[in-house]
Amino acid sequence: MDFSNKYVVGFAVVLCLVCAAAVSVLAVELKPQQEANMLLDRRTNVLRVAGVLETGETRTAEEINAFFEDGRIEYLVVERASGKVVDDPSTIEGIDSAESFDATKWAKDNAKNDQLTSPIDPAYKETQMRVVPAYLQVIKVTTDEVDCLVLPIQGYGLWSTLRGYLAVSRDLSHVIGITYYEHGETPGLGGEVDNPSWKAQFPGKEIYGDQGEPILEVKKSGMVTEPSHQVDGMAGATITTDGVDLMLEFWLGDGGYGPYLKAQRGDA
Repeated sequence: MDFSNKYVVGFAVVLCLVCAAAVSVLAVELKPQQEANMLLDRRTNVLRVAGVLETGETRTAEEINAFFEDGRIEYLVVERASGKVVDDPSTIEGIDSAESFDATKWAKDNAKNDQLTSPIDPAYKETQMRVVPAYLQVIKVTTDEVDCLVLPIQGYGLWSTLRGYLAVSRDLSHVIGITYYEHGETPGLGGEVDNPSWKAQFPGKEIYGDQGEPILEVKKSGMVTEPSHQVDGMAGATITTDGVDLMLEFWLGDGGYGPYLKAQRGDA
């Protein structure tokens, strides 16, 4: 059977419209489940970096969510410059709740508002952050076995922005753990940032020196001289190693969580 050009074009248009409508409906229908999965993934990473979950340990969604619904996990929004905790984060434009607060996205959305963001210190320009947010998220984890603070961190490696969490003891004496849940580094090289065996070097490392200065370092592979606070970098991934080192120095310093952490130590 022969079809006219008009028929073929009309059929193609109708088919495209039907497919587009179907995709739109599916996107709307699946969005709640996608958001629930993303929330579960974030929560799992928080529990894992805090040491509540062991490497490779799995729990049901109900078990994971229970930690966050009975007061054992507390989300805070803190003012970066002063280190003060915001009593009601929802009063700040663009922040719905402390848990859903994404400081990186919030900083981008408010990049033109000088009262809400500030240019990054030139010394840390390699972090690839043009501005740092005026507010940061801090997560308190308190269980029978664990008492720590989880700090969202980010910085630039060789090919990508690395986003993850750093967990520190409540007295800020040592690292509890570190994890990266998002990166695009080279597998087998910079991609080792999320290798459990590499991350296993961090727990127990000292964070601050006698004068309150950040001393936690990631050294080039084979260059560790002070193992109490230095981590051996990834072989063949010098740029990623430097990126992680700079990232930790920045976020633990006065430009990042420093003011809040000093207040926790009683140094403020």
